[in-house]
Amino acid sequence: MSSLFDSPELAPEEVAARLLVTPTALADLTIADAARIVGYMRPKLIKAGTVVIHEGEVKGNDYMLLVLEGDIAVESELPGLHENMVVNIMGPGHLIGEMGVLDGAPRSATCTANTDIAAAVLSRTALMRLMREDPRLGARLLLAISKRLADRLRETTRKLKTFAQMNKALQQELQVVMNNRTNLPRGRG
Repeated sequence: MSSLFDSPELAPEEVAARLLVTPTALADLTIADAARIVGYMRPKLIKAGTVVIHEGEVKGNDYMLLVLEGDIAVESELPGLHENMVVNIMGPGHLIGEMGVLDGAPRSATCTANTDIAAAVLSRTALMRLMREDPRLGARLLLAISKRLADRLRETTRKLKTFAQMNKALQQELQVVMNNRTNLPRGRG
């Protein structure tokens, strides 16, 4: 597999800027905005199999990653089962941890590198520096992150409604089966 970074006509910073404005990242930014934001990010290489983010983590969780190359599995723990379920695979152009860069609250999922990863990291400290040095750009970035989070919340709400409808249909089906079992004629003995 060839790397995006093998392309001699694009500098790594330009690759990162282009991926930052994709629909899976922050499409509301301009390429010029993205190029300036990338200047506040630092590169990070992650080996396959590395857990990048731990669900529930409360220390060192004030950053977000832009995946430049590779795939990261996003997993959530299934309550009471002590098992994880893969809920998404994030590839180039995806953001991971954007809630953490905003609020530093415990991580909501575990993210593991399926492959070697090239990423760009924006820390909360760098975000605060960007906002001091270029408040308009900082505002545009925060609005783009907020929109991305709102889109994901709407998608989660849609999925929850679908799940609730499926659950209701299963309950109704189970009730029919239970009613049929109690209405069966009893055998003579």
